[in-house]
Amino acid sequence: MSIREKSITNKIGDIASGLYETALLDEIKKYNVPLHLGIITDGNRRYARSIGLSENEGHVRGKDKLDEVLNWSREAGIKIVTVYAFSTENFKRDDGEVRFLFDLINDSLNGLLKDDRVYKYKIRVEVIGDLKGLPDYLRKTIKNVEETTKDFNEFRFNLAIGYGGRQEIINAVKNIATDVCGGKISVDDINEETVRNYLYDGSLPDPDLIFRTSGEERISNFLLWQSAYSELYFADVNWPELKKLDFLRAIYSYQTRKRRFGK
Repeated sequence: MSIREKSITNKIGDIASGLYETALLDEIKKYNVPLHLGIITDGNRRYARSIGLSENEGHVRGKDKLDEVLNWSREAGIKIVTVYAFSTENFKRDDGEVRFLFDLINDSLNGLLKDDRVYKYKIRVEVIGDLKGLPDYLRKTIKNVEETTKDFNEFRFNLAIGYGGRQEIINAVKNIATDVCGGKISVDDINEETVRNYLYDGSLPDPDLIFRTSGEERISNFLLWQSAYSELYFADVNWPELKKLDFLRAIYSYQTRKRRFGK
């Protein structure tokens, strides 16, 4: 096949894919979409290695993909997106990579403050996690972006940074025990709602769908308490390679399921 023929074939493929995306999005909008979508953005480093890029460049491509996915989420009608950006386990990575990730997250958060979409679509940005291990400059940026967007209520974008589900539960148990010992609550007051109120953000509804890329089929310490009845969807593609069609298929799959919540 000649170069010209390949180009024509690719264009036809792109047109067909675009038509399918439009049709699938229209179909999805007819039914309930997840209110709260949790995302595990896995595969940045594997993607970079597979095409000869540095791992740090893979993280940059992953950040760019997140911008796209947030647009797709709003377009589909999803109201809350929580992204697993930096786990407690990620602190064990090479110091240079950790510093790069902190700088990338910091630049991304500062970029949100200059992004017209944040103000146009009233996007509230919040960070959940144990922030004590983060550098001072990043904690300052987090405080700034949260304060700036705290009154926005049309779309919530949460970044889990320095986050681990087990650690979140441990912290909640410690704080509950402290308040019991201090007489603020009694042991008999402790129920699921009590525990929820002691999590990093007790106002967040449980995720309806948790979506993970890279082909790994586990949730890796992400929203352990909150995901008890979440639907799970695993995509084989690495995060930076994710296409809109992959994303829409995850939402469509969610809509075909019968959620029983143990009943």
